[in-house]
Amino acid sequence: MAASKIIAIFAPPGVQLTDVAGPFDVFAEANVQAGREAYRLEVLGATPGTVRSSSGVRLAVDRVLDASQAERPHTFLVAGAPGIPDSRMPSRLLARVRAEAERARRYGSVCSGAFLLASAGMLDGRRVTTHWAGADRLAIDFPSLTVDRDALYVRDGRVRTSAGVTAGMDMALALVEEDLGRDVALRVSQQLVMFFKRPGGQLQFSRAGTAAPVGRSALQDLQRWVVANPGEDHSVPRLAARLGLSTRHFARLFASETGVTPAAWVEAARVEAARAMLESADYVAKQIAPRCGFADVNVLRRAFRRHVGITPAEYRKRFRRNP
Repeated sequence: MAASKIIAIFAPPGVQLTDVAGPFDVFAEANVQAGREAYRLEVLGATPGTVRSSSGVRLAVDRVLDASQAERPHTFLVAGAPGIPDSRMPSRLLARVRAEAERARRYGSVCSGAFLLASAGMLDGRRVTTHWAGADRLAIDFPSLTVDRDALYVRDGRVRTSAGVTAGMDMALALVEEDLGRDVALRVSQQLVMFFKRPGGQLQFSRAGTAAPVGRSALQDLQRWVVANPGEDHSVPRLAARLGLSTRHFARLFASETGVTPAAWVEAARVEAARAMLESADYVAKQIAPRCGFADVNVLRRAFRRHVGITPAEYRKRFRRNP
């Protein structure tokens, strides 16, 4: 009989409860489906006692995060918390995170837990992911990382990272498949009524690409006009003419104020308009394309997949209101 694998999840103060409970439910169900204790589960805390989650529910801590006082875990994961990207963890705590990760066979994070692992120096040079809302921040704060903004979870050597909240369950299921095989993992997914392989990535849930007005007031007025009229001609010459500027000056001004080219901003605005129509109207992609300024449905599909990660038809099926 194979020895149980210890799965240790560090729950920082204010932890997102699902980041811990979701993966643990997957591993616990794997024990049931495997017919043995394939996994032993441990909640690690910064201090003894309990950890108060972001929802107010308290988690009992099995042990304090201290690599010198515990059995070596097979898998060490760091859960996320809503305030992590903007908070600073004490250096002594980051040192403990690093020590625990170094001695584990594999390690990783759920959601914003990636910020803690990165701060501890355990993601340097790695390909990783995190919740879509924090992906750009993670890439800026830790430039050595390659951040996959669309992935639900990423495997890079010993490292496993997942996107937000329920994506931790997707990653846990992938770990079960690694350890116990496809059949056990498939039965786990069936019992928990979850996708064995969830279709699409996390960009389908993201509004990070929404074209919000930015820059000086005249540019913001122009951007609001584009959003209100996505089907109009929004070529650079036409936009420049609306502001009474030369084409070259307008293009330079727009890029310096917004950080993107006019064409890129307009495409994002048109995709956002298409998303809204797919969610709330009875139009199909072929009808939506001209209303949102796309030359044809194929151009819409390509732009939509770039920004959202799935096709318009797939998006409509999943997100249409009152189908």
